[in-house]
Amino acid sequence: MTEKQPTPTLTQRRKAETELIIARAAAGLFTANGAHATTAEAIAAASGIALRTFYRYFRTKEEAVAPLLTVGAEGWRALLAATPRGMSLEDAVADAIRRTLTAPPGDEGLALTRGLLLACGEDAALAAVWYRVNGESEARLLPILHELSPRTSAVDLHLMAAAATSAIRIAFELWAPSDDPAPPADLAVRCFRALSPSPASR
Repeated sequence: MTEKQPTPTLTQRRKAETELIIARAAAGLFTANGAHATTAEAIAAASGIALRTFYRYFRTKEEAVAPLLTVGAEGWRALLAATPRGMSLEDAVADAIRRTLTAPPGDEGLALTRGLLLACGEDAALAAVWYRVNGESEARLLPILHELSPRTSAVDLHLMAAAATSAIRIAFELWAPSDDPAPPADLAVRCFRALSPSPASR
């Protein structure tokens, strides 16, 4: 079974809430102004905090977006973990990807993700945060996959985690610079099916 996480303390919850407020402000500024024109001072002001408070939470302006990306990754893993037993592992992952990325055009979360990915093209440090969060999500996906399919080999579980995480990342990276207003759910599922180690995909 996946390890049950301890209930966060009030202090931890408040810290997480503040981090998310800062992350949303940072993502909004990166989206609106681009990476070079966005400063830590501007993020702090948009968050309603002092600059020194900002630096108590984040070392750089780029690091400030990590909580927003992490929350999105946590949401899709939670959806997968709640999958009813009986589906094949590949179908369960594909279904969770599709449901996670199915949102109406103009959805705020999708708009911010698109803006961040466009800003990544001009800021290597921001791109590094994007790749780091994806790597962390892949590692945290493994115990969920194991619980859903305990008889699947460790090799295939690792390949499945890599396929799912890479599929979502690739779909977002291809979708962001496009003119398509619809979310990249179908593209992400297509990428996952192509990358999946499941015999059904071969």
